[in-house]
Amino acid sequence: MADDDGGFEGVRENVDGNPILKLVGYARPYRIRLIAGILTSFMTRFARLVPPIIVAAAIDRIISQRSDPGLLTQAGLLPPGEITTEAARVSFLQRLVVIAAIAYLIRSATRFASRYLLQSSAQKIQRDLRNDTYDHLQRLSMDFFANHQTGGMMSILNSDINRLESFLNTEFRQIIRVVATVGGIAFILYTYSPLLALVALAPVPIIGLASYLFLSYIEPRYRSIRQTVSRLNTRLENNLSGAPVIKAFDRYDFENGRVSQQSQQYHDEKVAALRIRRAFFAGLRLLTGVVFVAILYIAGMDVITSPENEAILSAGGFAAFFLYIRRLYSPMRRVGKSANKYQLAKSSAERVFGLLGQDPTITDPEDPYTPERIDGTVEFDDVTFGYGDGEPVVRNASLDVPSGATVGLAGPTGAGKSTLLKLVPRFHDVNAGSVSVDGVDVREYALRALRADIAVVEQNPYLFSGTVAENIAYGDRDVLDGEADGDEGARERVREAARSAQAHEFVRDLPEGYDTEIGERGIKLSGGQRQRVAIARALLNDPEIIIFDEATSDVDTETERAIQESIERLVENRTAFVIAHRLSTIQDADTIVVMDEGEIVERGSHDELLSTGGEYADLWAAQADEQPVSADD
Repeated sequence: MADDDGGFEGVRENVDGNPILKLVGYARPYRIRLIAGILTSFMTRFARLVPPIIVAAAIDRIISQRSDPGLLTQAGLLPPGEITTEAARVSFLQRLVVIAAIAYLIRSATRFASRYLLQSSAQKIQRDLRNDTYDHLQRLSMDFFANHQTGGMMSILNSDINRLESFLNTEFRQIIRVVATVGGIAFILYTYSPLLALVALAPVPIIGLASYLFLSYIEPRYRSIRQTVSRLNTRLENNLSGAPVIKAFDRYDFENGRVSQQSQQYHDEKVAALRIRRAFFAGLRLLTGVVFVAILYIAGMDVITSPENEAILSAGGFAAFFLYIRRLYSPMRRVGKSANKYQLAKSSAERVFGLLGQDPTITDPEDPYTPERIDGTVEFDDVTFGYGDGEPVVRNASLDVPSGATVGLAGPTGAGKSTLLKLVPRFHDVNAGSVSVDGVDVREYALRALRADIAVVEQNPYLFSGTVAENIAYGDRDVLDGEADGDEGARERVREAARSAQAHEFVRDLPEGYDTEIGERGIKLSGGQRQRVAIARALLNDPEIIIFDEATSDVDTETERAIQESIERLVENRTAFVIAHRLSTIQDADTIVVMDEGEIVERGSHDELLSTGGEYADLWAAQADEQPVSADD
């Protein structure tokens, strides 16, 4: 389902349940690495909790000379009892140094291991998810691409998947940090003072509830921001691709206005979300500050007013308590940021997995027909077709084309010629009637088997950024692989195809010949050159059915004549459909079909159609700057 602006918000409807859980599914192949990363991450966090205990032990046992055992003594790492002599105090200090050194060594080693394991796993998940999303996107039907814009697709493949990788890479570790730090500190504080531990931990459930409310409130705003970003990306992509048109019509101010309007909308929505987020974080800091002040007063008054050795906290415990509180609230404040990142990741995951949940409308049947080769007989039987819910573009079209025949299609722009031929490789399915190849309905074919023997050369052919040779070699899988490997045999087949398409001469004159980079969409070539490269690419595929959709519309008369001679030679023993604006291109076709408003209004040979004085005769006369030929002449 597409949005009115061609965006991707509608694909969210394809997601069942929480999309983050679907993201977790991509982590299963790397569960051993992830488990090891989680365990080492917990060890890192626990090792970070050791230094305050060491500080407390040093203050109480060495400076204050208290006999309180403390956690390290209870664990058997320090000797019990009072320390009275200088030698005993030095020995005690040395033990503390060794414990601290071991703690920092463990922290350093486990930090490296955890970050490497978790971050590399996040990169692998990102790679797998992008590969699957791209592969699924390529397998969707043509109507999906017609209803969705390129900027939105790029936003999902790049921005959304990168955001999910960032969430796994950063926020997942933050969740471990919160669990390990809060759990470890809660246990340690409880051993010092259960009462003060409860006061210190009081904000934890409040922060959890506040984070939940924050998520619920901010979620629709982030969805709107993602939609706005997609629209802005689409606008920028369109304007950059359409730079020549903008320059030609001097529409700088108009396009700047449209970009500025969408940029302002993004700015306003982002600032509003920023205001909410900053207020939320400020509230968390205020709450933790109140608790810090409360504990400072309660514990301080207890130390001051209690008799010696009867205070709730010793001097070392008092210092350790505040060191832990400082570490406690840092990850707790990070919960709000993690909640913010979680919502952004969830919004992106909805779009990614919504796209993965989008089913193609054109699919193989349950038991597909897979011939080794097709002969090329094509039949249109009372075909009616329209895009989406719109009016039919093709109406009640019937046409029998024997194998090896050449059919020319003529008619005004918008008559339905290109649409009719798009039904042969099953880019779309008919609304009524049927299209058959070799007597078999195209809906019964395996798509790859059907399209393997059909080549299409469009009016504005798409060329990939790369070399001339790579674009021609794209027509044959083996040649493409050979070209990539530098196989001379593959290069010779590329040259043969170029010669057949009358492209070899101009390619040879390019700066680097067949290795010349042609730029994005082949921008460094002229329109006629691009079409000849596209014809060579199609011919390399050696199809049984070939479709030329006004393939000579952008070439000069001399080039058209050369391509026409090539086409006449190449369509021998092939079924060919030739859509032509210039009727001279199709005058030698076996059958010429004239379409108007989606219907076939005339058919016959060139001479037959001229003799009838109908639509074709009028078109021929107009192009030849002659009066229409009447049937009585």
